[in-house]
Amino acid sequence: MTEMRLDHISVHKILNHMVDQACDVIIGKRRQIKLALSCLLAGGHILLEDLPGAGKTTLSHLIAKLLGLEFTRIQFTSDLLPADILGVSIFNKNLSEFQYSPGPIFTQTLLADEINRATPKAQSALLEAMEEGQVTVDGVTRPLPKPFFVIATQNPNDQIGTFPLPESQLDRFTMCIELGYPNHEAEREILKGEDRRQMIHHLNASLSPEQILSIQQSVASIHASDALLDYTQDIIKFTRTRPEFGRGLSPRGSLALIRSAKAWAYLDGRTHLLPEDIQEVLAPVIFHRLREQTEDREISLDRATLIIKNVTIP
Repeated sequence: MTEMRLDHISVHKILNHMVDQACDVIIGKRRQIKLALSCLLAGGHILLEDLPGAGKTTLSHLIAKLLGLEFTRIQFTSDLLPADILGVSIFNKNLSEFQYSPGPIFTQTLLADEINRATPKAQSALLEAMEEGQVTVDGVTRPLPKPFFVIATQNPNDQIGTFPLPESQLDRFTMCIELGYPNHEAEREILKGEDRRQMIHHLNASLSPEQILSIQQSVASIHASDALLDYTQDIIKFTRTRPEFGRGLSPRGSLALIRSAKAWAYLDGRTHLLPEDIQEVLAPVIFHRLREQTEDREISLDRATLIIKNVTIP
């Protein structure tokens, strides 16, 4: 794609076209696709949680393809080691020195597939990368490519052989999104048609990595009025003062909420934030942060509704 700086109107058209293309592959999931795109444009990382076969891996491939980003997949298993993710230093006999061999984490879009199948030791290898955009191996810190996105998938915790992600790692995911079962009409289209995963190979990148970085800067500059910031802080305070929310949203979670809302507004073609933007992204931002490991998903999602009903809109 020809390198150029796109204006907001052009970007809005391109991003909406991307969502339309994605909806042709994953039918009936426009909201989830838009949420995932919002998360990435906000510079965040996504946790896709659902049963096997729901389309988690397909969505990951699809987003990377449309964004024109380098894509790497790591299948997380119980025998995966941190070195399998980060890389390792190998002794070169000819040069009589150790040389670093980069791991698969050195990519722009990393799919951590079935992350809760791996041990906590392997899971923790992602922590520095997700938060700092860099990894440290043998005392040497190396920057990761930009942009850098982690899209992790996991099966529900009641699946056999899982290692639940600790709070410290869950909090590093900007959103947790569930694709869910398709509705009746969408499933009929799936049953009638071709294997839609093959359509991904015929898609062209709509943006370049440089343009994505520029869009991220534009998203960060979306205007949030004092009234909207008051509304956001009221939501945060509500989660910290009600017993059903435990300790409430962390400062990182608060930033995730406002940044995701700005990205949602940007996708809607606006340069300012509305209360509806915050409400749209609230559930996926708080779900994995405020639930108990054994809690039913519907109970957790009801908490977003509880917040919206009880916190006054400015």
